[in-house]
Amino acid sequence: MLQAVHHIAIICVDYERSKTFYTEVLGLQIIREVYREERDSWKLDLALGDQYVIELFSFPDPLPRPSHPEACGLRHLAFAVNDIIAAVETLHSRGVVTETIRIDPYTGKRFTFFTDPDGLPLELYEIQP
Repeated sequence: MLQAVHHIAIICVDYERSKTFYTEVLGLQIIREVYREERDSWKLDLALGDQYVIELFSFPDPLPRPSHPEACGLRHLAFAVNDIIAAVETLHSRGVVTETIRIDPYTGKRFTFFTDPDGLPLELYEIQP
């Protein structure tokens, strides 16, 4: 029945700050950006390569949501990278703090966590050996 994950929707507090983070820091490409006047809300469709992946929304006064990696609900978003050291160095050069790189005990792959401007947990997961 299911074919693939179509997209992930994120509600942010500061639209411009989050737009800058996802496009300039992480390098996602803008597909379309729409202001929905009736909702006083921005909607930004983002792609990674040629795959549509994230809808970034702004709403006036969004409710807070726990975003700790162990909180109920969405745990984190994970992005595949070929070279985790290079990816972490790039994030650090752009002012993003990451956790210490860890090893997945089941796959032997390296990974690390960082957060978006609203504290949403994000992960880099190395797919190459």
